[in-house]
Amino acid sequence: MNLALDIGNSLIKAGLFENHTLHKKGVFRALTELGHFLAGTLIENLIISSVSHSPENEWMSTAVTGKTIVLRPDLPLPIVNRYETPATLGVDRLAAACGAWSLFPKADCLVIDAGTCINYEFINRSGEYKGGAISPGVIMRFEAMHRNTAKLPMASPAEDVPLTGNNSIQCLQSGVMNGTLEEIKGTIHRYKIDYPDIRVILCGGDAHFFENHLKPSIFVAPDLVLMGLNSILLHNVKS
Repeated sequence: MNLALDIGNSLIKAGLFENHTLHKKGVFRALTELGHFLAGTLIENLIISSVSHSPENEWMSTAVTGKTIVLRPDLPLPIVNRYETPATLGVDRLAAACGAWSLFPKADCLVIDAGTCINYEFINRSGEYKGGAISPGVIMRFEAMHRNTAKLPMASPAEDVPLTGNNSIQCLQSGVMNGTLEEIKGTIHRYKIDYPDIRVILCGGDAHFFENHLKPSIFVAPDLVLMGLNSILLHNVKS
């Protein structure tokens, strides 16, 4: 089995792959939990993507029989990275782009990763990653209004929020949830003007809040980053 690790700001996501097939996955808050998940599993190759800290850990060097790869902007990729400043590019964004290419090769793709931030990634049909956009995620928007005002309360994400709220919490929810949805719809619309056949892939922890309002124009891929990491691993193992 090959192991893909996505170490985010608060969670660790793991996927066990055999070639291109995802056999097992898990989400953890600590590397010790991950160790229990992997107990007894023979790991042939490992790829690590970390946005927050150095991913070096003792068990990683002892449990892997083949290659251990840490995702960095200069690593060989299955796509061409046309980002102007690759050293500043988040590795999670790069993995999502590779995941889209593995799902829809030879197609223009827009990835919308709705997590702590909402990341938009564009990959053209020639396999070139061109960049995208970053905006605040829903929790960040709620926190910003709460922290930067004197009286607005902290609200939480919700599904199917009415357009017109009739109390403070509903008004905050309407502004954030409906506003974010319209941002996503507007971004998709603008890309479709230039790329009518573009494939739109939605992923991320907050994707479920929006997916029912965007179907059938999108493809939901909750494991897109893990799939992208695995495609990068296979590209480097075979090269």
